Amino acid sequence: MAPTSKGDARNGWEGRRSVVNADHSVRGDAAADTGAGAGLTRALLWLVVAVLAVRQVAVVLRQPPGERLLDLETWIGENGVLHMTGSLYDGGRFTGTPFAGLVLKPLTATAQQTLGVAWTFGSLLLVVALGLVAAKALPGPVSRRTALLAAPVAISLFMLSLPVRNALYLGQTSILPVLLVLLAWFVVRDHRAAGVLVGIAAAFQPVLLLFAALLWLTGRRQASVSAGATFALATAVAWAAASKDSWTYWVHHLAGAGLGERPDSLANQSLHGALLRLGLEGPLEIALFLVLAVAVVVLGLRRAVRYAEDGQLLLAVAVTGCAVVAVSPTAWQHQLLWVLLAVVGKVGKRASDRLVWPSVVVLAATLPGTMLLPNIEALFPVRDNILLLTALGAACLAPFLPRTSPYWQHPVPTDYAKPVAARWRRVPLLPFWRRVFTRPNLLLELLLIRVVYDAYAQVRLAARAGRPLAEEHGRQIHAIEQWLHIDIEHWVNHAVVKIDWLREFFDYYYSTFHFIVPLTILGVLYVRRPADYRWVRSSIGFATLLALVGFWLYPLAPPRLMPGLGFIDTVHGVQDFAKPDYGTLTTVTNQYAAMPSLHFGWSLWCGVVIVMLAPKLWMKALGLLHPLFTIAAIVATANHWVLDAVGGALVVGLGFGLTYVLSGPRKLVDEERGAAAEPVEPPPAEPAAEQAEPVPAGKQEAAHSG
Repeated sequence: MAPTSKGDARNGWEGRRSVVNADHSVRGDAAADTGAGAGLTRALLWLVVAVLAVRQVAVVLRQPPGERLLDLETWIGENGVLHMTGSLYDGGRFTGTPFAGLVLKPLTATAQQTLGVAWTFGSLLLVVALGLVAAKALPGPVSRRTALLAAPVAISLFMLSLPVRNALYLGQTSILPVLLVLLAWFVVRDHRAAGVLVGIAAAFQPVLLLFAALLWLTGRRQASVSAGATFALATAVAWAAASKDSWTYWVHHLAGAGLGERPDSLANQSLHGALLRLGLEGPLEIALFLVLAVAVVVLGLRRAVRYAEDGQLLLAVAVTGCAVVAVSPTAWQHQLLWVLLAVVGKVGKRASDRLVWPSVVVLAATLPGTMLLPNIEALFPVRDNILLLTALGAACLAPFLPRTSPYWQHPVPTDYAKPVAARWRRVPLLPFWRRVFTRPNLLLELLLIRVVYDAYAQVRLAARAGRPLAEEHGRQIHAIEQWLHIDIEHWVNHAVVKIDWLREFFDYYYSTFHFIVPLTILGVLYVRRPADYRWVRSSIGFATLLALVGFWLYPLAPPRLMPGLGFIDTVHGVQDFAKPDYGTLTTVTNQYAAMPSLHFGWSLWCGVVIVMLAPKLWMKALGLLHPLFTIAAIVATANHWVLDAVGGALVVGLGFGLTYVLSGPRKLVDEERGAAAEPVEPPPAEPAAEQAEPVPAGKQEAAHSG
């Protein structure tokens, strides 16, 4: 069936009211008809929400008064701009509209300490309301479990997101306009009242007038006119009350452009900021920005209208919000909540690909770009603009599925291997850990590896201990090795130092092959043997997590950092033991994360995997050389004790064991089918009841039916 035309949009939505009410009744029944397991999960998720809320309040309020709610303090503090008799924009500290200045002005009479606490709790309440409205607005049909868990999951994601954390820390008003827009679309019944809410939101952030355009294009013209009139009235009132400030904001600074931080700073995630960071400036940059902004607005609004007519109103709002982010002269981090709302879009026909888009959105909105991408100069343009690129992807590029697609509810299922019982009968396999034949999505896998590695590095760095404790553990290890007669480190270290080419070889091997060989093996298995790739990737992941526990519980000084034993640090140079924090890498990494040795552990993992999977005997033999060279390198360079290598071997063995316990033996019943081949399955048949066009904008009426 063809999409509803603009002229008939209002009548079409009114005519579908009964179907939408039925959809809401299904949701109500779903919330009532839930099992004990779902109820327990929901209770745990709400507990997570409570913990996150307490943590956010504690993080803000534990800061000294001069270091928390920085923007709020700048505005309404004793020396804030709202106390001054001059212009709001003197010094560029105030970045809001003149209307926002009028709204905030009465708060200057409030006690600062009381206002800080009230502002923080009030902002958290806005976040909770935002999550509740977003959960209610999910496009149907919604499963019972989703209807039950959507609200706490949404609130948790909002609280963890960079925009909310930034807004809470700075004391910004950026959460309020987002909530006003969502209330206008999904809660308020009356069209005029909905338009008023959008107009007030635009009075705080003028580019939000794009939502008035979306109201007009989706048939809600009364609400659109009301939004424009409210914005004009609020702006006129502010102009009458503060004409000089209004002239400065609207004319001199072109609707606030250039206020606050430098527009080319990384905090400005708009097209304007990105172009400035690329080195463009002057008339050329302005012209290019205007052309790109027009293209984004046109394409974004067209897509938003299409999704609204398809019944995905929340996605339509998110797409428009992402266009707002891109075309704003300045889009600071606390103004980017629209990006997280784009998580509701469904992308991909296969069930195995369905998690890629939401994962990218959540990671981009909750983690800094430095954690998502490595410190490689060629990737800086992507890393520095990761939120902008995600917003542009949502507004212009992401191929979101329509509800009419047969894949909307029934994606092509993932091809799982037949379960194989473990040999240990008393250790049952986890039912959700099933082996998959096909290779995982590359983008999602790279993001996973990068985020996990960065988290590993952060935890490893955080697992610091005092120098005395680490050296005491070093003496313990040395004494045990002497008792076992395996204390060969000093002899090997000094023997290698006397042979220049051998010392240079082991220095290079220690510094280079630690990462290259495991990544190469993972890359080859990903391409050639995807089923085995998943298995070995899990085993090295478990081994690394177990090693982190060792770093935390048993900080250990390596031989090169043990004073009085005469070891020579061939890689890092001579250590000055007279300094409290010595070592050239002490400020970069945890020098006492030595037990277990992941240098040897990862190399042993490489050797085991090659021996198990390599097709030729010479490859297996070559694989065994890597752990042998590695243990020689870590001992010769004085970076590890022999017992550190034993610890590395232990965590690798436990990693393989845990993988076996969770997913069964490596040999699969269906392995002979050819694991690397992608299964081709016909699209799922659509039930007769779902063949009709879904209730496109009925979702909108649902929002206004209470």
